[in-house]
Amino acid sequence: MERHFDHDLDELKEQLLRMGSRSEAIVQKAVESLKRRDSALAKEVFEDDRAIDRMEIDIDERCVSLLALRQPMASDLRFITAALKIVNDLERVGDHGVNIAGNALRLNQEPPLKPLVDIPRMADMASSMLHEALDAFVRRDAATARRLVRRDDDVDNLNRQLFRELVSFMIEDPHTITRAMELILVARNLERVADLATNVAEEVVFIAEARIIKHHAEEMASGGEDFGRT
Repeated sequence: MERHFDHDLDELKEQLLRMGSRSEAIVQKAVESLKRRDSALAKEVFEDDRAIDRMEIDIDERCVSLLALRQPMASDLRFITAALKIVNDLERVGDHGVNIAGNALRLNQEPPLKPLVDIPRMADMASSMLHEALDAFVRRDAATARRLVRRDDDVDNLNRQLFRELVSFMIEDPHTITRAMELILVARNLERVADLATNVAEEVVFIAEARIIKHHAEEMASGGEDFGRT
């Protein structure tokens, strides 16, 4: 019976990793459609998101079944309850990819406002955070997860920098307002992807150490030994 349960947990882990890979890819595809001004590629994102939605339902059902039938304890219980939260975060990553694809479809109808440098950089940072958070999840690596939470500040700083630059465009030339606002929304969606990657990292710490860290950012940033204790 225990071997069957371990197999079930491994299957759940694999499902989450596949969904995470799809979620990461959808964001990259949406940003690529913006860089290449490729509306056909942007439209593919909408179909990709439907596949992610189906994966969310399958994983939710598996988690509920494991909770009901196996009655897990301790770390296994934390793993399954964290998986329910992570799958929701991954589905939301897909939604942000859809939002970016919508921005791309509209921007592709207009002349480029500026060379795209910061947005692809933000996309790489957010995608890397999500990828590493899922790797930490597989290894139950709390130390890596904590480092990832700190990296969210880098994405936030780049988002603020880009926002100030785009506001200056709008002030200098009101004709740029629509395009600048679309790019601000793209950056905002990428910032949210990084936030969701941070959520996954926080769940990794919960799985590995039974600590809830999302309301202890100041303690974590200072490296205090009491971080995460209640």
